[in-house]
Amino acid sequence: MTNTPMTPPAPLPLTILTGFLGSGKTTLLNRLLKDPALQDSVVIMNEFGEIGLDHLLVEKVDEGMVLLSAGCLCCTVRGDLIATLEDLLRKRDNGRILPFRRVIIETTGLADPAPILHAVLYHPYLSMRYAVEGVVTVVDAVNGAATLDAHREAVKQAAVAERLVITKTDLVSDEARLLELRERLHQLNPGATLLDANAPAEAVIAGGLFGLDGKVADVAEWLKTEAVEEAERRSHAHQHGHHQHDHDHGHHHDVNRHDERIRAFCLTSDQPIRQGTLDMFLDLLRSSQGAKLLRVKGLVALAEDPEHPVVIHGVQHVIHVPAVLPRWPSEDRRSRIVFIVDDLERETVEKLWNAFLGKPAVDQPDAAALSDNPLSLRR
Repeated sequence: MTNTPMTPPAPLPLTILTGFLGSGKTTLLNRLLKDPALQDSVVIMNEFGEIGLDHLLVEKVDEGMVLLSAGCLCCTVRGDLIATLEDLLRKRDNGRILPFRRVIIETTGLADPAPILHAVLYHPYLSMRYAVEGVVTVVDAVNGAATLDAHREAVKQAAVAERLVITKTDLVSDEARLLELRERLHQLNPGATLLDANAPAEAVIAGGLFGLDGKVADVAEWLKTEAVEEAERRSHAHQHGHHQHDHDHGHHHDVNRHDERIRAFCLTSDQPIRQGTLDMFLDLLRSSQGAKLLRVKGLVALAEDPEHPVVIHGVQHVIHVPAVLPRWPSEDRRSRIVFIVDDLERETVEKLWNAFLGKPAVDQPDAAALSDNPLSLRR
């Protein structure tokens, strides 16, 4: 009798919910969990004792796990996050807990989302079983601007997000102040979607690289390359149009206020890229600049199979095994990669990109000399 190979289960969507201390993460999460769209979800929290969800708790299910009134499971992360995520899969696969359909990780207010992204994207097993849909960052409308000025953690949380949720807008009577915060967040992360705290649960938590219904993921929405490119043009025009007045308006160019160290930019290619070329580019970039790469997100046409684009997803030194889409999500078939970086000039990355693509430029690194050190992109 011939054994039929087992089909691997579809990856479970995973969302990281973050935001600085007092931004309103838990209040938002309480509301979202009551929405039918988030039924059968697992919520993982950094510290059980710090989270004000007591009114939702009804019974203890297992060590470190609590059943919420919405039918969700809450895991208290007292140990290693990887062990917690693996344990959840074992219990789900063995029928020891309800077959949850989604995981939400709520971080502490001072957390850097990058290590959590590492834990899922870099792990050979977890990367197959969980599909990272993105980072959702909560920003307090009352104290958000001051928090961004004073705390670098808050800036990084906002910079890496796919969706930025502004809370406590009802407490801000000055519309100009709220508009200024929105514009600042857009400058910091032009590819992110800005939402209010009353947005539907599905708009806040769901939507990203992987769809639940097997359709092509909305990669165009995830990348938001048009927004990034437009922000680049505006920034360039502003710098070249007003640099002579910097001495008169120094407060408008404060590093903390405008987050000059953290920026987003997009590199594109009209021609398909050979897989080996892409491998070497990513390998050299992450090995030389990995600590400065907050996020790398891309949609690339490979010369070997241009009809099936690959999705690039990386955090600092880690480049996730790319997902292959069954078709292009839009008519735009350019390769484009969005970089969110910390204290790294666009020109540094662009010179390397042009060198590997064979575009003429001055003082480019010798890409051919690096051909013996490729990063294997498994497909």
